[in-house]
Amino acid sequence: MDERPAYYEFFAGGGMVRAGLGENWRCLFANDFDRKKAESYRANWGGEELHVGDVREISTAQLPGHADLVWASFPCQDLSLAGAGAGLKGERSGTFWPFWDLMKALRQEGRAPSIIVLENVCGALTSHGGKDFEKISEALAKERYRFGALIIDAALFVPQSRPRLFVIAAREDIAVPSSLLRHCERSEAIQNNNLFHTRALVTAQESLPKTLRKNWLWWNLPAPPLRNRSLIDMIEDAPIDVAWHSVKETNALIAMMSDVNLAKIAEAKRAGRKMVGTLYRRTRYQNDVKNQRAEARFDEVAGCLRTPAGGSSRQFVLVVDKGKVRSRLMSARETARLMGLPDEYALPENYNEAYHLTGDGVVVPVVRHIAAHLLEPLLNACIVLEAA
Repeated sequence: MDERPAYYEFFAGGGMVRAGLGENWRCLFANDFDRKKAESYRANWGGEELHVGDVREISTAQLPGHADLVWASFPCQDLSLAGAGAGLKGERSGTFWPFWDLMKALRQEGRAPSIIVLENVCGALTSHGGKDFEKISEALAKERYRFGALIIDAALFVPQSRPRLFVIAAREDIAVPSSLLRHCERSEAIQNNNLFHTRALVTAQESLPKTLRKNWLWWNLPAPPLRNRSLIDMIEDAPIDVAWHSVKETNALIAMMSDVNLAKIAEAKRAGRKMVGTLYRRTRYQNDVKNQRAEARFDEVAGCLRTPAGGSSRQFVLVVDKGKVRSRLMSARETARLMGLPDEYALPENYNEAYHLTGDGVVVPVVRHIAAHLLEPLLNACIVLEAA
């Protein structure tokens, strides 16, 4: 009998949560709507547990057994600060509700999971003036879950700036060990500059109605060891899917830079060593006129990967060495490394599909850290209590 904890994963993409949970967990069911992503999931994990289709059309009859954990990285487009602001009423982020209907149905069947993890962009805290976060909290409380949230920047684990919101909910009948909780007030959380309880999170929690704050848990997640790899360790000298730009193309990018960003290039040239940075082209307004600007960074961390909805959302690599500047698009393998995926992970052959897959995923070592320090100890405590 397989005694490993079991889980369902919704909005699974290429299975990065599965990679983070690891072999000590067993997947009972995975779902994604995107057939291209599903091909990558099958290529890396097989397709036995995978159901490809709209979450709105899934019934509990398709969910086998009993899951200890349900993980849902539901779409962020309508909650993102860069999105149209539709929030949980949007076509994409609104798929949270049919997913949640499944969770309610599981409870009615006596199969409510012990733990639920919801992952999304930090904009979920402030979308619609905080009302969307309140609705998520209310949904959890109505199904008798206690819950808390963490803001985790992937830059603690990989050289990519990628802060994300993780809402972690435990069924109310589960006795949460005190070692997994912090007892903090607003002033403590802010003054101590807690890594995972940011000012924005504390403000969002305090904005919840008192009835919901009673269900709130301040999770105690330890800081990870210092990251020992920087951006330069992720970069390929001769990528197979992207070409280095010509001098003319590189100069065109540099010509789009503001004085502040040109100063970054000049400083990189003065460093006396090979410097690797990244660049995004962004639309900025000046005197109500739309301009495209190139914004660079040389802090040994890449910008946040995004799904390519157009050329401007793809990230570029900049290499400054011996006074010369070279540029190119970031390769698919580099994006996978920035998500914490091993080089053995099979990526789509098509560049855009690979970029979309990684830019829309969850950073693998972040999942592992949450699992090791919260999810697994919490489930182990449940087993001990049942045995007693």
